[in-house]
Parts: sequence; structure tokens; C-alpha cells
Amino acid sequence: MEHAPAAAIVDARGIVTGWSEGARRLTGYPAEEAVGRAVQDLLAEEPPSAAVAALTGTVVLRHQDGSPVPLSLTATAVLGQDGGPDAYVITAAPPGESTLAGHAFEQASVSMSVFDTRQRYLRLNGVACQVMGVSEDALLGRFFSETVEDGVHSRGFLAHLRQVAETGRPARYESYTGAPALNRDHAWITEMWPVRDASGEVSAVALAAFDSSEQYWSRERLALLNEAAASIGTTLDVVRTAEELIELLVPRYADFASVDLLDWVLGAEEHPAPREMDVVLRRVAHGSVTEGTPEAAVRIGDTDFYPSFSPPAKALRAGRAVLSHAGEPDFIRWVAERNARAPGGSPHRRGVHSMLAVPLRARGTTLGVAVAVRIANPDDYGGDDAVLAEELASRAAVCIDNARRFCRERTTALALQNSLLPKGLPGQAAVEVAHRYLPSDSLVGIGGDWFDVIPLSGSRVALVVGDVVGHGIASSATMGRLCTAVRTLADVDLPPDELLTHLDDLVTHLASDDGGGEVAELGATCLYAVYDPVSRRLDLAAAGHPPPALLLPDGTVSLVPMTAGPPLGVGGLPFESTELELPEGSVVALYTDGLIEDRDRDVDHAQAELCRALTARADTLDMLCDTVLKAVLPEEPSDDVALLLARTRALGEDRVATWDITPDPEHVAAARQAATEQLTAWGLDEAAFVTELVVSELVTNAIRYGAAPVQLRLIRDRSLICEVSDGSSTSPHLRRAHAFDEGGRGLLLVAQLTQRWGSRQTGRGKTIWAEQTLPPV
Repeated sequence: MEHAPAAAIVDARGIVTGWSEGARRLTGYPAEEAVGRAVQDLLAEEPPSAAVAALTGTVVLRHQDGSPVPLSLTATAVLGQDGGPDAYVITAAPPGESTLAGHAFEQASVSMSVFDTRQRYLRLNGVACQVMGVSEDALLGRFFSETVEDGVHSRGFLAHLRQVAETGRPARYESYTGAPALNRDHAWITEMWPVRDASGEVSAVALAAFDSSEQYWSRERLALLNEAAASIGTTLDVVRTAEELIELLVPRYADFASVDLLDWVLGAEEHPAPREMDVVLRRVAHGSVTEGTPEAAVRIGDTDFYPSFSPPAKALRAGRAVLSHAGEPDFIRWVAERNARAPGGSPHRRGVHSMLAVPLRARGTTLGVAVAVRIANPDDYGGDDAVLAEELASRAAVCIDNARRFCRERTTALALQNSLLPKGLPGQAAVEVAHRYLPSDSLVGIGGDWFDVIPLSGSRVALVVGDVVGHGIASSATMGRLCTAVRTLADVDLPPDELLTHLDDLVTHLASDDGGGEVAELGATCLYAVYDPVSRRLDLAAAGHPPPALLLPDGTVSLVPMTAGPPLGVGGLPFESTELELPEGSVVALYTDGLIEDRDRDVDHAQAELCRALTARADTLDMLCDTVLKAVLPEEPSDDVALLLARTRALGEDRVATWDITPDPEHVAAARQAATEQLTAWGLDEAAFVTELVVSELVTNAIRYGAAPVQLRLIRDRSLICEVSDGSSTSPHLRRAHAFDEGGRGLLLVAQLTQRWGSRQTGRGKTIWAEQTLPPV
């Protein structure tokens, strides 16, 4: 006879209502003969009274062939609605043969259960009973849905049980949920498989549930770190970076979290003050699972004094994460201090039981502290949480430090650039100007864009825009060098193409002086233009710079056709000048490439937008500047932008007088007389004495040391300008005359009597000029 475990169901009257295949194999009775009979008919002898009372023990059954069959029986009551037993589930196995499998089932380290095809409990091991928090007797025969709360997890679990019973295929179910006897959620991996009888029919569903919480929490911590790498530091803003850390911590890791920084981190200081036992920190970000963050005792932007016993102060001193739990004296003292500071938030702090304070350290420097608090979350912070917090804090601290350094460098570069850019452009009659400079908010930093308006001799003016390759302080410093160099070269009064040639040499030297790096690292573009209000001619040249736009008085706009030339620093290539004659009232728009170039923009289209924008109606050049920027720039420019608008003026013939001088000393007196008469016509008799001396000296020098032709020109602008031109390219210079020298005092006298003087080379020789201040009209 084959011995195997068996099961039967007996109702409260002692009638067999269920019979398993195992029972048939043990007793020989098929189900149709056993079901409906009194269980007493199947016994070979009366069971021991102790076994009946304990519902377990050895009982002798009568086999179908009449032989006795001793079996180890266990009965479990199935309770009805009134709480009394409606039936009993009896399991049986031959004595001695079921102990090994039974012990293995009972002593398994994982939760194991067996359900019938209607999802009623048939058997549970000890671990399953611990998870459920009740004994096996309280569950046997009951439906699963009656023993758990109605929830997403319960419904999912039940659906998988039914699926296995109906399909006969094993299933795997993963969930993260709590259990009746557990005080926190756990991760579970549940394997379910069908149990078949001898005929192959599914008679039960068995399962084993593995608690994978440690692996789950490890994956969660790793996922949190991965998310931190992507979500913290998306901007180079200190406060926003702190907010990103809070958004990551709440609610996944903390019910309340805060970030406090040392004041110097938010300022311009580079080196922090020495850290004391008690510290003062400024709150920059906090967050909570409760709307409005009522737990916070400190408002955003306020400072807070952290005494030495507080967890944040301990973390700053120790340089590592500090764990604090309810019941610890310092923890109780700290919570009491918070309640005293902000009593309105006390109800929301009730139940706080665990806190983690971790310093924000980057590159060996402490920047502040982050605090995480658990209130509703029942789990205390542990060692693994401290390790995770230090990893997150390290990531956040580096990003905060990067943002701090960027902000400091940006502020320094912007201050340097603002100190180099013109504050108030000098008043002069040649042009009316308006300008705008917009530093970029790009993460790469401030660029090297610049512009300038430089007064030149003869009422002329130089208009300059330039752009240094790169960003940051180095770019601003290079921009400062070039700006100074252009002013120096402009003072020499070089033509635009020659000035750019000298500037190109300078950039090449700068590159070689900076460690022999590639020239492109210090490269730049520049546009230099000179406008003469007397001739109304604009002479300009470019070094790799976009051409200016020109708005004529009739409303037509076009880009000035010119050769851009190579960028500064390339060396060895020529620059070409372009010369235009402009009607009075023309507007010249000079700009840097940030106005028209961007990753997602077409340069030609942007230049067309610039031309259209210049035709807009505007009462002033300042308003036109704003109109152009609004029309052409994208919402978030990726590069710095400099825009310089200049409206041309003209000096009419009534303000300029010119005489050709015969190169003979006898004609000097005639030149003086002509100049005096012109001053009388202009109503400037008060300037006649000085003008006579200047004209006499300059004309005499031109006749004595220069070459024909000699020309005298007076220009009445905001100052009185006297110019004498001759055919010699030899430039004059001041020198100290000795006691017995007959000459050498003329230019010294001119320099002392006039506001300023100088000389410039022309295509036919040179021009010596001197300016006198005119009395206010």
C-alpha cells in the first residue's frame, strides 16, 4: 500500500464533505465512497481522548480492504459566522514519513502558505504566521480576502492567487507593502505555483514569499544617488541648488529637510572665517510633506544660531553625518529649543523621532549643513542612511561650491568689464550715440564683448565694437587690454586698417606671453570706424567682425558691404578699409555677434530682423536700442550682446574755414589776418589773441620744416580747432629749449596756450592740430 499525505473536510456533524486523492491512496476509499459517510465509520478503533481534545495525534483508520492504517492526524476548525466551528480540515500522513517534509515546511526561513483553489488557507508555516501576526488556527479555512485590509497590494496578491488556480501556471509577484505584524513597509518577492493531484488537476496553490527589503532599499539608495547626479546642480545658482537637494529628499527620504549655509558662501568672500563651537547659519531652502512647511522654526533668508549641543553644530565640528533619535538628551533639548523659538509649529513637530544632520563640504571647505527629519515615517535613520546622506550632501556641496565660484567669477568679471566699458560717452558734434550691453546668463560666464566711442582730432570720432573669444575673468582681462590698446592707437590717429594691423600684432604677442598657447585662445574680433563730420565720410575696417547696418534718412536699411578680414591673432593677413559718404542723420548700428548668432538661429535671418527693427519708429536712439534688442534677441540669449547706435551729424561750411598757404614766411602774417577775420565773423574775438599765436607758430613750422602744399583750416565745434597740413610726413615733437637757442619754443608755447594738441598722418603728409576751449554761449 502506498502511503502519502492526505486531507479531508468533516462538517460539525461528523460527516465527510471533502476527500483528497492522498486520502484515497492512504485508505483505499475513493471520494464517492467516502464523502457523505460518518467519519466514525472510517475508524478502526476509537481515537485517544487527548488527541481529540488537542485536535492532533495518531489515529487508526480502517482501510477499504479491512486492514488498520495508523495515521498522524491534525484537525483545524473552520469557523462560521457565529464564531463556532462549522467544519474541520483534517490532514493526515503516515507516522514518521511526514515529519521530514513537514519540518522543512514549518522551519523554512521564508513565509510559506498553501491555499485551496478558492483562496482559503490550508496551511501556513511559522514565518507566515509571524508576518500575519496570528496563529495558524486563526487562518485555516478562511478566505484570504477576509484576513487583510482591502488595498492595492491585497487585490493584486489575490488576483495572482486566482490566476495560478485558474491557469495552472506559476506566477511571480513583487510588491512593496506592509503586513499586519510589521511596523513598516517591506519589499516582497512572492513565488506562487500550482499543486496538482494524481489526475493532474490543480487542487491547491502554494507560495513562498521572500523579504527582499534590504536589496530593495539598496536599489532605492542607488536610484536616489543616480537621480541626484541628474537633478542637483542643473543651474549655477546657490539657492536653486539647495532647493534641488530638498526636492530630492522630501518626501522619499525625509518628512522635513532644510539647508543652511554660512553667510560667506552667499557673499563675495573667498575664505571663510574660523569656525567656532556655536555657529550662525542662513536658511536658504527647506521643504516638508506638509504644505507650507509649518515644522520650520526659521524662515527662508533668516539666520539661525546653532548652539554647540545641536546636531547641526555637531555635524559641522565632526565633518560627518550625525544621527539623533528620540530619547537622547541633546535631541530632546534641541526639539524643545525649536518649539520655544517657533511655538506655532509645535503641533507639527509632535512625533519627531529621528534626525540626520550632515555637513556640506566641498574641496576641503565646509559650506553649511543639511538636516533631514522623520516624523510620520516610522523608520529611524540608521548607518546606511548616514552613508547615503553623506553621498548626497557631497554631491550637493560640490554643486553649491561650483555655483558660488561661478557667481563670484561672474560678479568679478562683470565688475571688471563695467569698469572698462565707457560710463558716459563724451559730448561731441560728430555723432549722437546710444548703446546697450547685455551680459549673458549662460553657464559659461561673462564674455568679452566691448564697445567704445573715442573723440579724435578735427571733430572726428572713432566707433569701436569688439568681442574676445571665451568667457570669464580671462576674457574680460583680455578685453581690457584690447580696449586700452585701441584707445592708444586711436590717439596716434591711425587709419582703421593700420590700427587693426597693430592690434593684430598685439593679440599675437598676448598669446605668446600667456604660456605659448594657441593664438585662437586669445583671439578676438573688432570693428573700427572713423567718422568725419566735415567731409561726412565714414572710414571703417573689420577683423572677423560682422558688418554694421546702415539706416539712411530716407528709411532704407542695408548692411555695409565690406571685407570682414581675419580675426585678430591670426597674423600675416591684410585688413581692408571701406569708405562711405553718409548723408546727415544716417544711423550706423554696430554690434557683436551675440545679437545675431545662436545655436538655433540663422545668421542671415537675424541680420534681416535687425534691418527691419532699425526702421521702427522711435523718438530717441535709446528707444531704438531697446526696440532692436526686443525684436532681434531670443528670450534667453546664449552670449553677451553689445549694441552701439550712432546718428551722424555734419559741420556745415559756415563752421569750417580753409586757406591754402603759399610756403613763404612772408605769408604768415596774411594767414594770421585771415584767421582773425574769421573769428570776428564767428563772434569769437576773445579767442583771437591765442589763435593768432597758434596760427603763426604752426604755419611758420610748416613752411620752415615741412613741404608744400601747406593748408590752414579752422573748425568751430564745441571747441575751436586750428589745423595746419603740409606735405611732409615728419612728425613734430616737444623739446626743451636751452638758454641761448634761437628756436624750439614754439610747440611748447602752443601746448601751454591750448587745451590739447597733436599731429596725424594723412595720405599727402601730416596735419598738426590744436584745440582751444571756447567760452560758453
